Amino acid sequence: MSRSLEDILFAAPGPQARAVTNAVSVIAAAVLLLLAVAIVFRFHSAGQFDAPYWEFFAWPTTWSFLAKGLLGTLASSAMAAVIALALGLVLLLGRLSRLRLMRWPSIAVIEFLRGTPTLLLIYVCFLVLPSVGIKLSTYWMLTLPIGLSTAAVVAEVYRAGVLAVPRGQTDAARSLGLTEVQVFFSVVFPQAVRYIVPALVAQLVIVVKDTTFGYVVTYGELMQNAKVLIANYHSLVPVYLVVAALYCLVNYAISKASQRLGRPMH
Repeated sequence: MSRSLEDILFAAPGPQARAVTNAVSVIAAAVLLLLAVAIVFRFHSAGQFDAPYWEFFAWPTTWSFLAKGLLGTLASSAMAAVIALALGLVLLLGRLSRLRLMRWPSIAVIEFLRGTPTLLLIYVCFLVLPSVGIKLSTYWMLTLPIGLSTAAVVAEVYRAGVLAVPRGQTDAARSLGLTEVQVFFSVVFPQAVRYIVPALVAQLVIVVKDTTFGYVVTYGELMQNAKVLIANYHSLVPVYLVVAALYCLVNYAISKASQRLGRPMH
């Protein structure tokens, strides 16, 4: 009996498929482990794990300097996230509008911002705007482009969540006499947000990562301060390991904070 493509893709795997999957997983894990060991060995051979490359981490001034960079990262990413979430909602409303004068410009803005690299927008703020008399601080030269770039993606994420809300919810709300605005903000959008929490979290993590472009405008964020430490102490691997751990902690905190918002409604 022939099987459909849907059965092949989505049916529960059989014993043979599970065995193959487990074997491939073990092989892949072994390869990754060997690769990690090889990388650590190379770093060890280069002396990157020697005490002189780590001792400055015992100094309070080092952690104070890194903390200052981390605060810069958090300040920029938090404001960029606010811009993205707010502007994304405005673009969503424009795209869903029945008026072409609102819908088509919103679509154009979304597609333009989605297709333009964030780094290019930063260069526009850094090089182009000052040439026409618009001068921004390094904070806004970094934060504004990241917020604009992310807003376009967030608008599409919002739209996916709105379209996922069952049509019956909208019809029921209208039957109660609610206006279109009340239907959207009281019924549709709150449910849509619950559906898209994982995607929004992914975008917020990207926002944090995008702040590493701060070197373009010499904004004092975490990665920029890390490069200063590397230049002063020639400690490449230890500094990057510590900074990577800090970024992981920030992103983990974002993920944990989002879990409450993503809990199913009762």
